[in-house]
Amino acid sequence: MSQASFPFAVRSPTASSEPRVVDDHAAVDALFSLLEDDDCRCILDATDGVARSASELSEACDLPLSTTYRKLDPLVDAGLLSKRLRVSRSGSHTAEYERTVDDVTVSVTPSGVEVRVSHRDVAKSASVTV
Repeated sequence: MSQASFPFAVRSPTASSEPRVVDDHAAVDALFSLLEDDDCRCILDATDGVARSASELSEACDLPLSTTYRKLDPLVDAGLLSKRLRVSRSGSHTAEYERTVDDVTVSVTPSGVEVRVSHRDVAKSASVTV
């Protein structure tokens, strides 16, 4: 899924930013699809306040590594996870992922369903490990 599929995704969310309203029906359906997936929810739980690599997420969620990778791209594209580079002094670098949302709120209004996504501030720089 491309970034264009998710108009609510924010490239640089901040903790003080207002929740984004998702009003595109296709984006709402895609968001609900990700949130109803048990594996995606486990990944989101495992990345709450902690950046983890795909292999760490695979272990934490008891998922095959191939399944973990298949779930990560749509979560990043939707703006639910951030992806950054973990730089190691040994020269082996790996991508790490961290949850970027605090809240997804669904309300029923006279004009239909309203979905609000509240983002948190997540560092975008590379992290260094020894």
